[in-house]
Amino acid sequence: MRREAPQCASKMATPLAVNSAASLWGPYKDIWQTVGNALWRRQPEAVHLLDMILKKHRPDFISLFKNPPKNVQQHEMVQKASTEGVAIQGQQGTRPLPEKLIKEAFILSDLFDIGELAAVELLLAGEHQQPHFPGLTRGLVAVLLYWDGKRCIANSLKALIQSRRGKTWTLELSPELVSLTTRFTDELMEQGLTYKVLTLVSQIDVNNEFEKLQRDRGLGSEKHRKEVSDLIKECRQSLAESLFAWACQSPLGKDDTLLLIGHLERVTVEANGSLDAVNLALLMALLYCFDISFIEQSTEERDDVIHQLPLLTERQYIATIHSRLQDSQPWKLPGLQATVRLAWALALRGISQLPDVTALAEFTEADETMAELAIADSVFLFLTESVVVSENFYQEEFYLRRTHNLITDFLALMPMKVKQLRNRADEDARIIHMSVQMGNEPPISLRRDLEHLMLLMGELYKKNPFRLELALEYWCPSEPLQTPTVMGSYLGVAHQRPPQRQVVLSKFVRQMGDLLPPTIYIPYLKMLQGLANGPQCAHYCFSLLKVNGSSHVENIQGAGGSPVSWEHFFHSLMLYHEHLRKDLPSADSVQYRHLPSRGITQKEQDGLIAFLQLTSIIITWSENARLALCEHPQWTPVVVILGLLQCSIPPVLKAELLKTLAAFGKSPEIAASLWQSLEYTQILQTVRVSSQRQAIGIEVELNEIESRCEEYPLTRAFCQLISTLVESSFPSNLGAGLRPPGFDPYLQFLRDSVFLRFRTRAYRRAAEKWEVAEVVLEVFYKLLRDYEPQLEDFVDQFVELQGEEIMAYKLPGFSLMYHLLNESPMLELALSLLEEGVKQLDTYAPFPGKKHLEKAVQHCLALLNLTLQKENLFMDLLRESQLALIVSPLEQLLQGINPRTKKADNVVNIARYLYHGNTNPELAFESAKILCCISCNSNIQIKLVGDFTHDQSVSQKLMAGFVECLDNEDAEEFVRLEEGSELEKKLAVIRHETRIHILNLLITSLECSPPNLALYLLGFELKKPVSTTNLQDPGVLGCPRTCLHAILNILEKGTEGRMGPAAVRESPQLAELCYQVIYQLCACSDTSGPTMRYLRTSQDFLFSQLQHLPFSNKEYEISMLNQMSWLMKTASIELRVTSLNRQRSHTQKLLHLLLDDMPARPYSDGEGGMEDENRSVSGFLHVDTSTKVRRKILSILDSIDFSQEIPEPLQLDFFDRNQIEQVIANCEHKNLRGQTVCNVKLLHRVLVAEVNALQGMAAIGQRPLLMEEISTILQYVVGRNKLLQCLHAKRHVLESWRQLVEVVLTACPQDLIQAEDRQLIIRDILQDVHDKILDDEAAQELMPVVAGAVFTLTAHLSQAVCTEQKQLVVSGSGEAHYAFMLESSLSSPPPAENPLVGFASSVGDSSLHIILKKLLDFILKTGGGFQRVRTHLYGSLLYYLQIAQRPDEPDTLETAKKTMWERLTAPEDVFSKLQRENIAIIESYGAALMEVVCRDACDGHEIGRMLALALLDRIVSVDKQQQWLLYLSNSGYLKVLVDSLLEDDRTLQSLLTPQPPPLKALYTYESKMAFLTRVAKIQQGALELLRSGVIVRLAQCQVYDMRPEVDPHGMFGSVRDAPLFIPSPVERYRQVLLPALRLCQVILTSSTAQHLQAAGQVLQFLIAHSDTIQAILRCQDMSAGSLQELALLTGIISKAALPGILSELDVDVNEGSLMELQGHIGRFQRQCLGLLSRFGGSDRLRQFKFQDDNLDGDQVSKKDEIELAMQQICANVMEYCQSLILQSSPTLQHIVCLFTPSLSESSNREGPRPDTQVPVVPYWHLPGLGIIVYLLKQSASDFFSYYDSHRRSVNKLQNVEQLPPDEIKELCQSVMHAGVDKISTAQKYVLAKRCLVKLINNRAKLLSLCCFIIETCLFVLWRHLEYYLLHCSPMNSQDSLFASRPLFKSRRLQDSFPSEASLDFRIGPTVVSQHDIEQLQADAINVFGESLQKKLLDIERLYSKVRSRYSFIQALVRRISGLLRLSRT
Repeated sequence: MRREAPQCASKMATPLAVNSAASLWGPYKDIWQTVGNALWRRQPEAVHLLDMILKKHRPDFISLFKNPPKNVQQHEMVQKASTEGVAIQGQQGTRPLPEKLIKEAFILSDLFDIGELAAVELLLAGEHQQPHFPGLTRGLVAVLLYWDGKRCIANSLKALIQSRRGKTWTLELSPELVSLTTRFTDELMEQGLTYKVLTLVSQIDVNNEFEKLQRDRGLGSEKHRKEVSDLIKECRQSLAESLFAWACQSPLGKDDTLLLIGHLERVTVEANGSLDAVNLALLMALLYCFDISFIEQSTEERDDVIHQLPLLTERQYIATIHSRLQDSQPWKLPGLQATVRLAWALALRGISQLPDVTALAEFTEADETMAELAIADSVFLFLTESVVVSENFYQEEFYLRRTHNLITDFLALMPMKVKQLRNRADEDARIIHMSVQMGNEPPISLRRDLEHLMLLMGELYKKNPFRLELALEYWCPSEPLQTPTVMGSYLGVAHQRPPQRQVVLSKFVRQMGDLLPPTIYIPYLKMLQGLANGPQCAHYCFSLLKVNGSSHVENIQGAGGSPVSWEHFFHSLMLYHEHLRKDLPSADSVQYRHLPSRGITQKEQDGLIAFLQLTSIIITWSENARLALCEHPQWTPVVVILGLLQCSIPPVLKAELLKTLAAFGKSPEIAASLWQSLEYTQILQTVRVSSQRQAIGIEVELNEIESRCEEYPLTRAFCQLISTLVESSFPSNLGAGLRPPGFDPYLQFLRDSVFLRFRTRAYRRAAEKWEVAEVVLEVFYKLLRDYEPQLEDFVDQFVELQGEEIMAYKLPGFSLMYHLLNESPMLELALSLLEEGVKQLDTYAPFPGKKHLEKAVQHCLALLNLTLQKENLFMDLLRESQLALIVSPLEQLLQGINPRTKKADNVVNIARYLYHGNTNPELAFESAKILCCISCNSNIQIKLVGDFTHDQSVSQKLMAGFVECLDNEDAEEFVRLEEGSELEKKLAVIRHETRIHILNLLITSLECSPPNLALYLLGFELKKPVSTTNLQDPGVLGCPRTCLHAILNILEKGTEGRMGPAAVRESPQLAELCYQVIYQLCACSDTSGPTMRYLRTSQDFLFSQLQHLPFSNKEYEISMLNQMSWLMKTASIELRVTSLNRQRSHTQKLLHLLLDDMPARPYSDGEGGMEDENRSVSGFLHVDTSTKVRRKILSILDSIDFSQEIPEPLQLDFFDRNQIEQVIANCEHKNLRGQTVCNVKLLHRVLVAEVNALQGMAAIGQRPLLMEEISTILQYVVGRNKLLQCLHAKRHVLESWRQLVEVVLTACPQDLIQAEDRQLIIRDILQDVHDKILDDEAAQELMPVVAGAVFTLTAHLSQAVCTEQKQLVVSGSGEAHYAFMLESSLSSPPPAENPLVGFASSVGDSSLHIILKKLLDFILKTGGGFQRVRTHLYGSLLYYLQIAQRPDEPDTLETAKKTMWERLTAPEDVFSKLQRENIAIIESYGAALMEVVCRDACDGHEIGRMLALALLDRIVSVDKQQQWLLYLSNSGYLKVLVDSLLEDDRTLQSLLTPQPPPLKALYTYESKMAFLTRVAKIQQGALELLRSGVIVRLAQCQVYDMRPEVDPHGMFGSVRDAPLFIPSPVERYRQVLLPALRLCQVILTSSTAQHLQAAGQVLQFLIAHSDTIQAILRCQDMSAGSLQELALLTGIISKAALPGILSELDVDVNEGSLMELQGHIGRFQRQCLGLLSRFGGSDRLRQFKFQDDNLDGDQVSKKDEIELAMQQICANVMEYCQSLILQSSPTLQHIVCLFTPSLSESSNREGPRPDTQVPVVPYWHLPGLGIIVYLLKQSASDFFSYYDSHRRSVNKLQNVEQLPPDEIKELCQSVMHAGVDKISTAQKYVLAKRCLVKLINNRAKLLSLCCFIIETCLFVLWRHLEYYLLHCSPMNSQDSLFASRPLFKSRRLQDSFPSEASLDFRIGPTVVSQHDIEQLQADAINVFGESLQKKLLDIERLYSKVRSRYSFIQALVRRISGLLRLSRT
């Protein structure tokens, strides 16, 4: 029974409540579990539980197997249960039972004679457990549970008794536990345990029980029958073994012993003559009662034990037992009686030798007679035939020891008896000899006791399962052996005298061999076979035979010493060979009877066989003996044996000879020559000679002799020989010179004659069929196992033979691969064997040869496995070669049709072996391996799913098989691996590996597309879409128990306790794969939904697992890390999914678990007492429960060890280290997890081949040293692999941890973690993760992951702190001052009631500084490499520095309310303080840090450069001391950056092609320019830049000349059909140009001191790219982009293209170039003025401005940009005009007239204008003043609309929360285009605020531009009016104002060339007529009326005063109106 019971509920008050766990099963299961935990698993906490449970269930043990009786009341209650229902413990109310169940309950009650309620309970439990037993009904399960309950009680009893304190063994448990169990079992014994056990053993009988069950249909399938019978047998067995264990530890009392004797009197044997396991145990129990051997061992406790021993202390005991055994009443088994009597006799003899036992003399005298009685009843024969051959005998070490003691005691204590036996044997031999001489029959009455004794010894020591080598006691070393451990059964120094007993025994062995009568010759040899069994024994036996043969021994029996000696034996063999070699005997030679006959008599044959077997045993165990015999010059055993094999002797003898050869073949040295001899003697005929009449050799014997006899000993022995030889040494050119060399003839014989025909032959012994199959398949398996496909195998090799070229044979492995990769008879037979095997196993019945069939099947499966592993390489090599062979992949052949069933069921047959995983773990293992191998192919998966699910019953069985193998841990439940036998250990490992393969199968299948095997095995839908699956607990809605349930079961065990999941500790690799399967299910989109639902609802899986993190298992660190990785990844998915689905409680539960720093509640351990104990412990530890604990997310991080031990580098003496490194690199491959590791096996092969290739004596001498060095290299590589895997695991777990942290911070709803906790958590994690990575030991490979985590964390920290900052700032004062606060709280002291002392409330400044320092340390730790790591760190640093940046505040135009003094004296605000401290910390790192950042900014990875530049930008902007700037310029980095612009030029040019390469270069260029612009903003920086010639560099760049053509009709540039991501060429060009223009602009602005120099250089830049500049100034299209260009460009021109700059140009100016420069400047100037007429506001543009009020969000902001750009252009042009006027007009009388005195421009604006494209005035005409006036009016009206809009937005911002939802949504959409509905309201408000701030600031900018335009317009207007109306003397000519001759030629040169200056002043008046002036005056008065003036003064009142430029407008308005008035007068 493989399942745990639910915790049994305590008995309730109502007597008739039903226990749903079944009181006859559940509680017993718990007892067994607890006993197991306490005794076998040694869990310390289980001791207390055991005590409680034993007290509670004491009655169950006392009444042992007693069932609750039937009961009338219960009967009635159950009768009515269908209507009234029954109460169930632990549940409310009653539950009605179906009629059918009630009927079944009564049947069950009658069947087992149990109470009716107990029967109901069993059925309910059966129903609950049904999923664990697919295919059984609840009634059948109930039968299993009933017997399983009994088994649990019996096993618990046995285990408790085994753990008693006693004389034979100890389990090394704690003294308190031993006292507990000893006390408890003593009580049971007092209550009559022996009697109960013996009664039960007699009563319970499998056949009777089966008859009862059969009657009531209580038996199901074969499997069920087998399980029931196994359970019943195990109950009897365990009960009997309980008594045995008791007797071993402390003997039974008098009455109990008598009861036991009474039971044994009535015992009979099984059909085969042996005792069954139960009676064997009881016999051994009795023998241990009489055991006093322990007295010889001097243990401390001996004296206590002696006092307890009734044999030594109670006279009464001895008297009673003695008389009972002397009683002449014969037992049913006289042999059994004899055995007991012999044991008693020896006990008496033992007692008699003790001091002071004279009182017992009357009994001890009788020992001889007792022994005589025993011998008379053939005790030794009985022991041989009934005890030692019993199947359980060798499974129990103490049976062996006791029988060994029995025999050795007899030999040592009763030497006279032994002598008597020998004398009697000699006498008998003489009688037989006489009767043979006389020709009579020998008498029948002869006794053969000595023979039997010898045979018993031979039989007893033949097997040695526990490696005890008990037979060593019979060998007394004549010379001390080299090894001190060889000293036999006593330990001590090699020269110490052996104990007396050993001397006696060895004397017995020697003396029995002297003068051996022929009758005991064979028994003596058989005895030696037993005694030689073991490495040391074999050595002694070899020496004995060697000594016996030496010639000083009296020569009695023919040649050469004693007949038991090597000398004698090999001499005889040679004689036989001599005689048999001659031709067959002629008819007349028969009469010479005394000559040795040429044939061999039966007796001689038996003797030879016995000696051959002895030889085999000795040389199997002892290599020295093997070599000594083989090399002996006279004996030459191998030659003689091979000679005999060619003679005509019986097959049985030949078989023995071949087996002996096989034993010799174990040594590679012998094997090599053996091959050649085999080939030479043609035992298997490999060379056909034409003259030969008939075939010879083994093939003939097989086909003619063995087949006729239907027995095949020879064939089996031959296969065995080949099997051994193949393993020892493999001959490559076997048979060269006589035939084509190679192994092929042998393989053909084995394949075609033995294997392919084994099924069709007849067998006298049914089992032999399978023996033949097993042994031949073993050879195939070995051949294929050792075969590695190599290229040379695929090339035909030719050899010369007798003058002709013939083809050599291929390697056997090649040939096997070829046969297995084709539909060959061999493959077909193998598959049909697999089918037959599984059919036989499905019967669950024993049959002859079952073990051999299982082995044969195992070899078949292993062959398929090997083929699958090697086929890829084989087929690849075959493809490369020229061989004309066709092969198919095995996985496809397995899909073929099975000829017997006509279905494709081969794979199904293989998979069915998993169903037998409990009984045949090896087969299940091989089967799982094959399935895992073929599952990689998804086409095959689909077919397999079809095959597996095609037949419902098969499908159910297969599923059950997989599940059973996964569930199999209970099969190894109590295997104490340190004490279990080798076999148990091996099986445990195999079971474990099987589970690993099944999980790997699931993992690979899950990667294939559905349907796949994993989905079927995990219980998902295959017919419908996978995602519609509804996973259930097993049994719910008919859902079977699937692999998913099994996996969850594995992971759940132990989660209730403190220790966490048991699998994590006990089978780490298994647990790792289980977690991986679960992760894959959760990660795959199809399976994710159903799986996570199931895990969440029915399992609460993640919570129960995560609470045990971090796991600790230092031994299996790699597995442990991977377990945590998969679990954390799964948790990340869960958090993400529950957040998305708004399942807040789930998310919150997990978050609390991960993040809380308060202690959680203690675990409940199910039992109250336990919990209290835990509480008290925890109470003792945490005095104060509110103490903080480590957050789980941090303790997980703690558990990852960042340091990594690196294996010592290789120190080599022979190999060259570099070459070895190269070889290691060549042997590397990717393993399943994708890690690169070195293939150790391959490396080993390569190195060994290298050593084997060495020639010469020196090489042979050094071979051992070379091999040693190879092992050093391999160990190094294993260490290296482990290192790689460990680092991979650490990276994996860190990645997963990082993912979890990121999901917690980003995906989970923000409001689940309070803001201040959030910051503290981030702070803690950041500090910890830094501490770990900054440790000196930390492995550098982990840096990248950590850096990534640091980046995310810093980003979130920055965000959290900034959010909180804003809220603090907002909450700082009342709502009314909101807008004011936003701006001023940062620059003024906040209101008193909320002082902002430090920075952000939760994370103090000091913490922030610590984080900053660690970040900088981390950057420095990366040294020169790891630029990608630094990239993350730069990002983090930028986020960190952002914390100290002021948030975006709305410009509310109210700043100026404070005086300058107030502002200067305001205390420092938090931002500036933090910024100042940050920069101080950064500066403290000095040049080291600067060097790293600057270096990264200049070269390396693009992203790294961009972030380094951004970081420099940030630092330089806040570095008040300008240290960094200084470093940059002094160390030349600035120059490098500037010079690199020329390199960028080339790459940027390629980016302007229509299909550009990746745009990395563009982005780095932008970063670089942004940084340079930042530097230029500082005056010192601008100077440095000028000095390093940045503008000169820009002028040299050609990319600016490559302006693409623009589509003139695209109103918004190329918005319409741009590709999604890559910007259009025009946009890319702008991305290149705009930064350059900005840089020029900033340099012009900030270089006040060197203004002229800067302007000169900029002018050169403009002239260098004049074509581009002109094109921009023409402004063909009106997109936002072009306007931006224009705005920047006009800004530059307005500052650079001024008079007076030419003089600064440091060019060597001659007249021509000067003219050219003047021309350029003139052109710029004209074009700029021309722009006014376009942007001074024409209808077209106005229309354009507002044509599209229905634009979507993105384009709304575009509209704002366009508006802004246009105003900017106007402002720039007006500024230019102003500068020109100011610079070139030294006095008021002299002015450069930029505008003609005509205001008509303003009047003709009203109608629409037809010429949209051309400028209003041809650019060589001068514009009129009308434009200025128009612009003035326009700006004034714009101002008011902007002003209103600004005010509205400010109001909205103050009351965001009151805005209607639609408006909020609209605001959000302008910031975020998609998914607005999905975000929370709080987030919407944040977005809306952001949008409003943007709007407010945009309007504020527009207002300031309007104001500026108004002011400059007024100024320009005033200067022109003043000139025209006051100083200009008009001409009276009527020349048109717009005459086409060019006006002022050298207007801008007047300052530079005073000689020509006079020109200018004379020109003005010559053109203007009086009429023009009058017209001007009249128009001006009209235009500049009251309304306009009022407007202008309002603007000043509203805006300018606030902005502190007091009455500039007012003054100008006053002057202009004054002018107009004045001139009117």
